[in-house]
Amino acid sequence: MDPHGRIIDYLRISITDRCNERCLYCMPEGYTGWAQKADHLTAAEVIQVAKAATKLGFQKFRLTGGEPTIRGDLPEIARGISVLPGVEALALSTNGTRLSKFAGPLREAGIDSLNISLDALDPDVYRKVTGSEIAPVLAGIDAARAVGFDRIKLNCVLMRGVNEAEILPLIHFATDRDLVIRFIELMPLSNTEVLNADNFLSVEEVLERLAETETIRPEESACLGWGPARYYHLEKCGATVGFIGAMTDANFCASCNKIRLTADGKIRPCLGRHNEIDLLAALRRGEDPGKILREAIDKKPLDHEFSQCYEPDRPMTAIGG
Repeated sequence: MDPHGRIIDYLRISITDRCNERCLYCMPEGYTGWAQKADHLTAAEVIQVAKAATKLGFQKFRLTGGEPTIRGDLPEIARGISVLPGVEALALSTNGTRLSKFAGPLREAGIDSLNISLDALDPDVYRKVTGSEIAPVLAGIDAARAVGFDRIKLNCVLMRGVNEAEILPLIHFATDRDLVIRFIELMPLSNTEVLNADNFLSVEEVLERLAETETIRPEESACLGWGPARYYHLEKCGATVGFIGAMTDANFCASCNKIRLTADGKIRPCLGRHNEIDLLAALRRGEDPGKILREAIDKKPLDHEFSQCYEPDRPMTAIGG
């Protein structure tokens, strides 16, 4: 439990800061600040940290990046975590570009659920947001569905004037495939300039737009996720839609249950604050990683600073999704 009475049982582990896409909201243009290979946690070290976390009561784990599927030992890492006593769920966040090849091996390695970034269906819009092509992502989603993951969720970051026309097509795309789609407010996570009054689109505005043609009711199912998303059922089209409103939801942090481990071994108690603790250095000195995890829990703040002129010290790709 953290100082504010929240049970912290969810560890998000970034295994690489590299990515094969360059999303507008995640990686600043011209970014070259990649961690050196020697500064990344090894597969054995990641598993060691996860084992220490289970002893503190962590039950839910998510592997992230960058793009985690570009790391060759991802199945080894997943397999090592999935068999640890106390692990109830192991998920992966991915851009989906390599899932057509790796969906099967990752499912066999013990990953049970996926979050797949999908910011647009229109190829031109998708290319504008990510610098990449949509076709491999769609193939990856099909492959993931075919191998039977317990849960697949699609994530879309809202950007006014960029992908707002994609909202309804994405909802119908997800519904046709019996998937959950989530819309996420843009946050200042690559640089300060990425978020401004012109491109910010709130989840409340999206809900209001949907309510003009839909009957919307809160979805109370406990199996939809581990984080702060609010879920709704759209009765006419049958969709389940989630909303993550970090910028506008005053109670967004009230039930926060997670801390993050970056690819270069820093524990970050809060995505929206700068404080980090160097776990890698302690680990390689032979210290107990559980001690550092406990310290991070004890230092977890009450809330984020996104609405207080927050300036990121390093971009999202370096922190972990």
